[in-house]
Amino acid sequence: MAKTPIQIVQVDYHNSQHARDLVLLLDEYATDVMGGGIPLTDLVKKTLVSELSKRSFALSLLAYVDGKPAGLLNAFEGFSTFAAKPLLNIHDVIVFSEFRGKKISQRLLEAIESIAYERGCCKITLEVLSGNQIAQRAYKNFGFKGYSLDPSTGTALFWQKEL
Repeated sequence: MAKTPIQIVQVDYHNSQHARDLVLLLDEYATDVMGGGIPLTDLVKKTLVSELSKRSFALSLLAYVDGKPAGLLNAFEGFSTFAAKPLLNIHDVIVFSEFRGKKISQRLLEAIESIAYERGCCKITLEVLSGNQIAQRAYKNFGFKGYSLDPSTGTALFWQKEL
């Protein structure tokens, strides 16, 4: 059986097709239970890409299968004070359900890792829901793991305070 060609491209936020595909995929993720189960608002759909384009530290990758949008990864550059180097934080990874099982998330992760090396990053970070076993398995297969600075102080937790 022939492998389906997967193309990974860095989003050009000024490219109207990339913009449409980014919003389409992110809205799909938002409506999924793992994304909160609520579609993006019309305002977010209208302004998201232009807001991303204003942020030099934003980075998005699209995966296409036979020219169809299949996956998305949004990441943001941060900075590690302990390493005095940049890092990339993966904020979203989405694969349309019809394209799952084709290693698209792994291809997106490979691409972001390559970019992280090019930028001299010390690490790539992400957060994942404790109940999202499928995503956890994909991330673990790629080499991600929980971390602690010292086992006696426990593992890192990701918290938020909405504003």
